[in-house]
Amino acid sequence: MIKSDDGRDQALSDHPHRALLNNEVHARPYERLTAPLRSSYLALLTNIETADEEREHIKVLCTRCGVNPPAAGANHFSNDLGIFRLRWERHTEFSTYNFLHAAPFDAPFDDAPIKRVPAEWLGNLPGEVLTAVHVAMEPSSKPVRTVDELSTLFVADTLVGSKVLANAAVALTDFQIHADGFSRILIHDATLVSRQAGRLVQRLLELETYRMMALLALPLAREYTPELFRLDKEVAELSNTLTGDKEDVDEHRMLECLTQLSAEIEGVATATSFRFSAARAYYDIVERRILELREERHERLQTFSEFMQRRLVPAMHTCESVHRRIEELTTRSARVSDLLRTRVSIAMESQSRDLLESMNRRAKLQVRLQQTVEGLSVVVLSYYLVGLINYGLKALKSAGLSVNVEVLTGIAIVPVVAGVLIGARKLRRRIRREEENI
Repeated sequence: MIKSDDGRDQALSDHPHRALLNNEVHARPYERLTAPLRSSYLALLTNIETADEEREHIKVLCTRCGVNPPAAGANHFSNDLGIFRLRWERHTEFSTYNFLHAAPFDAPFDDAPIKRVPAEWLGNLPGEVLTAVHVAMEPSSKPVRTVDELSTLFVADTLVGSKVLANAAVALTDFQIHADGFSRILIHDATLVSRQAGRLVQRLLELETYRMMALLALPLAREYTPELFRLDKEVAELSNTLTGDKEDVDEHRMLECLTQLSAEIEGVATATSFRFSAARAYYDIVERRILELREERHERLQTFSEFMQRRLVPAMHTCESVHRRIEELTTRSARVSDLLRTRVSIAMESQSRDLLESMNRRAKLQVRLQQTVEGLSVVVLSYYLVGLINYGLKALKSAGLSVNVEVLTGIAIVPVVAGVLIGARKLRRRIRREEENI
C-alpha cells in the first residue's frame, strides 16, 4: 500500500511479488572486512534435496555457539560465532561456507580459520568439495611481499597477481591446490575501506568458484568426443548412401538405422545440454568478475585476465565446440531423416501410381468384357424370346388358325432384338445414375 504526502493510504494494490523482487538485490550483502584478516572458504556441490539438511547442520553449529540459526527457508546466513564468523550461501548447484577470523598473523596460511571449526561438524557437511581456498589479507602497515618471498607461499611458475581496484590492493594466487587441499589467495591492503575489502574478497572467491563450476563441463566434453566422432561418421555414411543407386538402397533399413542414430544423438544432447549451458553462464560470470577487479600489472606477474585467457578460455572453447557439434549433429540427422522420408514417400507415390494405372487397365478390360457379355446376353435373350414367339405361333396354327409360323417368326426377330437392346441401355443408364448419386 502506497501512502500519500499526508500519510493516508492510497487505494493502490501491490503486486504479490513486489517486496520479494525488491529484496532480491539485497539478499546477499557483502561482508565488511578489515585487515588483518584470514578466511577459509569451501564450495560444495549440492542439490535441492540437501537444502533442509544444510540449514539443520548450520543450526547445530549455531546452537553449539549460542547464536540464532538461519530462518526457515533461508538461503543466506552470516553471523559471528565467537571463535570465527560464518557466512553461508546456497546457490542452484552449490553451497558456500566462509569461515572468517580477524587477528594479526605472520604466516598467512598457517593456523587457518577452518582449524577452529569442530572437526566432526565439518566432516558431516552435505555435498562434495569443489573449491577450497584460504584467503589472507595483510594490512597496509606491512610491506608488499617480494616475488622471492612469495615463492615460499605459492608455486612460482603459476603465480598470478595484479594491482586491483585502482591500486587499492594487490591480489596474488597461483590457482594451485596445496598439500592441505586448499588453494591460496593473498591480498595486501593499501587503501581499502571495509566494504571495498568485502567486495574484493567476495569477487576473488567467486572467481575461483565459478571458474571451477565452468570447468565441470570439460570432462563431459572429453568423455563424449569419441562418441560424437562415431555418430558423425555414421550420419555421413547414411547421407552418402542416399546419393547412390536407388536400386541398391534399402530405404526401410536405412530409416531404422537413422532412427536409432537420432535417438543416440538426442541422448547425448540430453545428457550434456544443461552442463554446457551452465558452463557458458558460469564463464560469463568469471569474465565479469575479472573486469570488476580493474587490474593493473604488478611486478611483471601475469594478471588474472591473462591467466584466464591462456588456461580457462581454451577449455571453454573446447566445451563450446563440443556443444555446437552436438547441435549440428542433431540438425544433420534431422535433415538426412527428412531426405530419406521424402525418398520413401516418392517411392511409395510411384508404387501407388503404378497400382492405379494397373487398376485402370483392369477396369477397362472389365468394361470391355462387360460389354461383350452384354452383347452376348442380348443375343441369348433375343433367341429365347423369338423361340417363345415361335412356340406361340405353332400353338395358334395347331388351334386351326391359318398362320405362317416361319415367316412371322422371322419378322419378329428384328423388333425383339431392338426391344432387348433398348431395355438393356435403359437399365445401364439407370444404374449409372444411381452410382453417381451414391
